[in-house]
Amino acid sequence: MTAPRRALIVIDAQQEYFDGLLPIQYPARDESIARIRAAIDTAKQTGTSIVLVQHELPAEAPVFASGSVTWQNHPEVAAHENVAAKRISKQFSSIFADTDLEAWLREQDIDTITLAGYMTNNCVIASAAAAEPLGFAVEVLSDATGAIDLTNDAGTAPARQIHEILMALLHSNWAAVTDTETWATALHAGAPAPKSDLVTSAEQGRSAR
Repeated sequence: MTAPRRALIVIDAQQEYFDGLLPIQYPARDESIARIRAAIDTAKQTGTSIVLVQHELPAEAPVFASGSVTWQNHPEVAAHENVAAKRISKQFSSIFADTDLEAWLREQDIDTITLAGYMTNNCVIASAAAAEPLGFAVEVLSDATGAIDLTNDAGTAPARQIHEILMALLHSNWAAVTDTETWATALHAGAPAPKSDLVTSAEQGRSAR
């Protein structure tokens, strides 16, 4: 089996999710940022390309305002900005929307993207879904991402429930979901992370009733 040609893509690991209006609530943000740092360290050790993505909105925006303190990467990520193979500014949920990421990945012959960062319920799931028609294999690090509590006119969902449901959903079709330690082992071995599929997930779901 050919070893995956991976890029670790750290999505929006910015201060907005720590000190701003969108604090990550599950998994605990101090734990998830530590896992993001561990993934970056592993990528550096194995020569895996690192892509840092930052959401950037106009200076008057309430979140991710360009140049603001909360727009900055978290210090654990900012410390590695100088080793990133590529840095991207985005304005939409998907890392592919209105960016040159797809072209860059193809130039680098990368066929597998490993997603870490925030949020599970927005940019992570949007990016994983967007990768499908582009032909990229996707891995998601479940302990290096995070969600927030949500309440609106359609209902209420706690961050833990959101995160766990979306990890199961992603693993059923769009991505191989794994934890950072297991991913590191696969990376060192040059092996893909195992994933499920929709039919198998549905069958196991029926059996679990």
